[in-house]
Amino acid sequence: MKHGLSRLRELLDRHVVGHDDAKQALLLALVCREHIYLEGPPGSAKTRMAELAARGASLGFFFYQMHRDTRLSELVGDVVLERRPLAGAEGERIHQAIEPGGILTAEVCVLDDISRAPGEALNVLLRVLNERKFGERSIPLLTAIATSNPLRDEYYNEPLDPANLDRFALQLRVSGLIQSGDRAQARALIDRFAEGSVVEQPEPEPVLARAELAGLARLTVPAGVKDALIEFLRRLSVDYDCNETNSLLTDRSFLVKAVKLVRGRALLAGRERVERGDLSVLEQMTTFRVPEEVHAKVPALIEEIVA
Repeated sequence: MKHGLSRLRELLDRHVVGHDDAKQALLLALVCREHIYLEGPPGSAKTRMAELAARGASLGFFFYQMHRDTRLSELVGDVVLERRPLAGAEGERIHQAIEPGGILTAEVCVLDDISRAPGEALNVLLRVLNERKFGERSIPLLTAIATSNPLRDEYYNEPLDPANLDRFALQLRVSGLIQSGDRAQARALIDRFAEGSVVEQPEPEPVLARAELAGLARLTVPAGVKDALIEFLRRLSVDYDCNETNSLLTDRSFLVKAVKLVRGRALLAGRERVERGDLSVLEQMTTFRVPEEVHAKVPALIEEIVA
């Protein structure tokens, strides 16, 4: 890792126990300027990790807690009314405009409980994430970090449409330490709060300069890695029957964004050349893009192709 990225990872480790895959994915999203979706039950630290990653980078930051009554203006800025004279006639008309704010002026945003957003606001939001534009206005957004509870009745949320979920290059399921069965990490969390009074942790200071996110363009991708990526997609289609009826394997995600992500993984590892092992990022790309039973076999498939 580069020095600033190392400090950001240390910040995450200092504030959150465990969840190594999610921490690495958050760094990868920042480096590659891609969006990331974290799904997990309440209390599994997904919001805390997202907020730490955003605040730890020296970037403009916006946080919003989604709810059933979320209005578009709460995400993109205030609605203002302007009086404008009529051209070539007496009088004036009232014009409605947006005073940019929120996601339109942020470089990193955290969208908590995104699946609770009402359809009107959500549709515009996802279009902005995809195009990084609002109308004709380009926005400085680099990375959006969205979180959601699992899609069960007790959480009162609606599933995101697969095409909308595809806006997030990286997609992870996050479980609590209890559900993960990692006794050592569970004990480490208990030890952290077992002695003395629990003190509110201060807000983290930025530890990563924007310039330290550069460097992706200089990494090369060997032909063997490109061929291995194509073979992975072929195997999903032929051996696991992943097709348009049960999966979402788009050219945009797997022939464009996947290449950025494998380069980003090499950059985080301190290398200037991509290796076959960097294809492990495909596991975090296929979480919700292929059937769950197929995704369970993805790590073994990657290992087989890499070998």
